[in-house]
Amino acid sequence: MQLSDRSISGIFHALKGISIMPLREKPRLSTPTIAVLSLLLAFLAPVSLCLAETSNNGWKMIKVGGRDYVSIQSVKSFYNFTKLTRTGNSVVLENKKVEMKLKVGGNECLMNNVKFVFSNSVVASGNGIYISRMDLAKLIDPVLRPNFINNAGDFRTVIIDAGHGGKDPGATNPIGTEANYNIKMALRLKKLLVAKGFKVKMIRESDRFYSLQERVNIANTVKVNAIFVSLHHNSGGRSARGIETFTLSPPGVSHYGSALKASDAHKRAGNQHDSANIALATALHGSVLRRLGNNTLDRGIKRARFSVLSGVRHPAVLFEGGFMSHSYEAKLIGNESYQAAVAAGMVDAIVRYRFAVGRAPVSATKP
Repeated sequence: MQLSDRSISGIFHALKGISIMPLREKPRLSTPTIAVLSLLLAFLAPVSLCLAETSNNGWKMIKVGGRDYVSIQSVKSFYNFTKLTRTGNSVVLENKKVEMKLKVGGNECLMNNVKFVFSNSVVASGNGIYISRMDLAKLIDPVLRPNFINNAGDFRTVIIDAGHGGKDPGATNPIGTEANYNIKMALRLKKLLVAKGFKVKMIRESDRFYSLQERVNIANTVKVNAIFVSLHHNSGGRSARGIETFTLSPPGVSHYGSALKASDAHKRAGNQHDSANIALATALHGSVLRRLGNNTLDRGIKRARFSVLSGVRHPAVLFEGGFMSHSYEAKLIGNESYQAAVAAGMVDAIVRYRFAVGRAPVSATKP
């Protein structure tokens, strides 16, 4: 089993971007400094990686609960991290381009202060720290080495899905409806993408209802290479706020927030793009975070089995642009500056993602 579609190479580097002007309804909340993903690549470790040969290639692995786990020392060596620091349960891997933070017992990973949610917790065994092979293969590797993903950069079409619509308003509050905000964002994004030379396929351009299967069917009528972006806004508890980005759960990984079940082992149509999915989500999520600055919180990049992610036959992400149910964030969502910043961040991400995954890989060598 290979770690990704092909071995791929570096993703993180500082990106210039303009945050939106601070809004004045309420003092801004502080968040960790976001080192944005630019996808102007620093080639870290352009090698072919196959864990089936770990015993011969220096990969130290153990079994935990029937799952394969790989040592952090092996990760450090393979991806050319120059420093590994452990303080109690906290672990930090660093090189000139990437800082990766982990915590034993936790399932969150911060890469350049962008949050990813692992499928399995980080574990300690003896003197070593280990991460699951699934998270290494399906998350870390595509993020750190995107330019070997097969044909991922060969696209000029973006499919935009404005969630809900018609008889389905989505989340609502006294200010507006999710369906309306979704279509406003979709139309704004379309205009910016067309100006960049992309072709855009809209699932809907008005307040019209389409079922989830109809959305998938429309997206799959696009036969040329494309990417799919589904736009939503969240609802939850009164204190819940921030943005989050979802990709399709790989086979063997549960739907976010749910226990693993037998059907999770089945491959869906969208799983043919597992590596491209996570690389696209990383680009989009990190770029929007940079644009929004302290006007949002990072809820992370997560994996789920939403219908539109499962059925669409293109690299796909689902973006949640804030909580309609949060008193302050509801005002942000309706603010033109906020909407413009989110759309601009997405366009930045799509342009740089296309460049990153379209870069020709350098010749492979053994670690």
